[in-house]
Amino acid sequence: MNATRWEYLTVPLLIHATKQILDNYGSEGWELVQVVPGPNPENLVAYLKRPLDA
Repeated sequence: MNATRWEYLTVPLLIHATKQILDNYGSEGWELVQVVPGPNPENLVAYLKRPLDA
């Protein structure tokens, strides 16, 4: 049995457009793992993952 292999992506999020940005990446198969504060109060950083194609 093989373990799932993942690829990861970090994405800057603008507070006023988080849903649209996350929906776009979600439609490409990315799953949100975590959101952390960005370099200023207007920004967040999202960490996403999706399985690697075998």
